[in-house]
Amino acid sequence: MTALSWRHALLALAVVAVWGSNFAVIKSALAHFPPFTFAVLRFFFAFLPAAFFLKRPQVPWRNLAAYGLLIGVGQFGVLYFAMDGRISPGLASLVVQSQVFFTIGLAIWLKGEKLSGRQGLALVLAAAGIGVILMHVDAVTTPLGLVLVLVAALSWSLGNMVQRATPEAPSLAFVVWASLFSVPPLLVLALVFEGAPAMVAAVTTMTPVVWAELLYQSFGNTLFGYAAWGWLLARHPAAVVSPWALLVPVFGLTASALALGEPLPAWKLAAAALVIGGLALNTLPASVLRRDRPGAVG
Repeated sequence: MTALSWRHALLALAVVAVWGSNFAVIKSALAHFPPFTFAVLRFFFAFLPAAFFLKRPQVPWRNLAAYGLLIGVGQFGVLYFAMDGRISPGLASLVVQSQVFFTIGLAIWLKGEKLSGRQGLALVLAAAGIGVILMHVDAVTTPLGLVLVLVAALSWSLGNMVQRATPEAPSLAFVVWASLFSVPPLLVLALVFEGAPAMVAAVTTMTPVVWAELLYQSFGNTLFGYAAWGWLLARHPAAVVSPWALLVPVFGLTASALALGEPLPAWKLAAAALVIGGLALNTLPASVLRRDRPGAVG
């Protein structure tokens, strides 16, 4: 099983950097938006105006609908609802990374992909890093919040499998047109749980900062992040691509330190080292890891 080339590795790194910093943005935006209203707007702007410039990919409508429901509703609708007072942003950024294990497990079960001993050890090492962080989390959370984020993680992994089923589809167009199917159910949830007056009030009182937070969600996370992630998953086994998402909490911690002034004690640095070490063990070619046989990342 081959590792990512350095170009593909840089793309994966850019995606997880955007996703990691995103939790601080979500926290700020949810101070203005009700969660489902926020999700509606995110996927509305992910669909328009991009749909005018990107032709619908020639894949079955059911694939687009499944992906739109899983990512739009199952992942982000549920995640926003959980982060709206039910779980802290830092803990959410950690728990949602269980999608790595869901994705690899689904790939092994449904696709017959193999997990090497080295990759298994890498996942254990990276999971230990997340475990260290979880042991030191002191933010208040709820059992419901934890369950909701696990549901979001499972939805993310299922969405990965749906997109990988049509590797020939242009990733960006796939994400854009799938967003069409995210908006209606999210709109129903917003109307039922939040009500039209709250939705209108949130939209009509948006400031430039709130607009920036929303567009960061639509363009940065949805269009760039998920299109690039799907492009990588279409070209590499899930066991090679998915562990990169373990870096999301590392970027989340860094963004929190820089933007919110949160400290980085020794245990956080140790946890980051474990995650990065597991990532290196999983992604570097065996020739690089063996001292007796030098090699380069291809």
